[in-house]
Amino acid sequence: MAEPTNTPVPASTPRSSSPVGLGGGHHPNAPIIPITSLPTSPLAAAFAPPRRRVLHIGDPVRYNLGTYAQFSAQCEIIRPEAHERERTAFLQALREKRWGDFHAIFRPFWGTGGEMGRWDAELIDVLPSTVKVFASAGAGFDWADTKLLGERGIVYCNSGLAAAEAVADFAIAMIISTFRVLPWCISAASSGDTAEFQDCHENATTRSHNLRGHKVGLIGLGRIGQQIAKRCRFGFGMDIWYYDVAEMPKSVTESLEAKTCASLEELVGSVDVVVLCAPAIPGATSALIAARELGCFRDGARFVNVARGSLVDEEAVADALDSGKLSSVALDVHPREPGISERLREHAKTGRAMLTCHNAGGTVETHIGFEELSMRNVMAVLGGQMAITPVNMQYLR
Repeated sequence: MAEPTNTPVPASTPRSSSPVGLGGGHHPNAPIIPITSLPTSPLAAAFAPPRRRVLHIGDPVRYNLGTYAQFSAQCEIIRPEAHERERTAFLQALREKRWGDFHAIFRPFWGTGGEMGRWDAELIDVLPSTVKVFASAGAGFDWADTKLLGERGIVYCNSGLAAAEAVADFAIAMIISTFRVLPWCISAASSGDTAEFQDCHENATTRSHNLRGHKVGLIGLGRIGQQIAKRCRFGFGMDIWYYDVAEMPKSVTESLEAKTCASLEELVGSVDVVVLCAPAIPGATSALIAARELGCFRDGARFVNVARGSLVDEEAVADALDSGKLSSVALDVHPREPGISERLREHAKTGRAMLTCHNAGGTVETHIGFEELSMRNVMAVLGGQMAITPVNMQYLR
């Protein structure tokens, strides 16, 4: 896995290759990811293949201008205006081949480029047959039918690798919150009410615990899960347990001293705090954590979600807080964003719920990485190399 360059990453991290350096041309905080160099001689340039066409959806590149210079030299970049990206207009433009037979789709920012809505059969079926790669900002990909893209011969690449450090840092803050009633501490101090301050000062202690020696259970031990595990194990002395549908290499689990669980039920029933950091499955119709799963938690356990709101039944979580099954939760993502359950907001007032606004991955360095990684993925695939962060190779035809 690659991340902003101030964080070395071991070569053993699964699901991506370890990066090697690239000299110059990219933002200093961007992930360092290999790419074929541009032709350097007149003869090479004369025999270079024709420039491939890339459909750039969303805002212009802001940070990695050196990499963008390489990207735009290798590829013809076409960027539709915002009004052309609205779904009806976008579909019409694709049907009339307004942008010709392009070869890649490039979405460098999460906040823009999604105006056309879900990438389903209606959109995918009118793409030119020449499209080979779709590289997007963001870790989640439940908004795109990656299976159908693969069946159409299109590699979908996400950018979760660039967000892993930010999400892991945020997850640690949320874990600490569940052990130290931080929402109560913050709200009492911010209230200006001396009685509230004194109440929290005197009584928060009875609800607070050190992290050391407690068991953290990770649902998902991918790039983000491994980063959380390292921080919990070596920063706070916590015991690492995990459940993942993919088998993890021994080199990873042994380095983390991590215990694997055969089922989700085994994991949640064995640990003090459960952290959900697995991707949402496109097309899934039920929550991964609902009343049945919450019933398997230890009494008084804690729950953290930095994955996707759709993976969790918020009302079931509120029920578990009401009953005391859960002692506290920290939720960065919510199923009906920007709306948040009124019941959970009530629990936030008592310090039992930390609620944030889908902020875990949101740092400048993450956005720098989204840009860089998306460009690198496109250039790699169009250059005949393996994609760096593909998620749908199992469906590729």
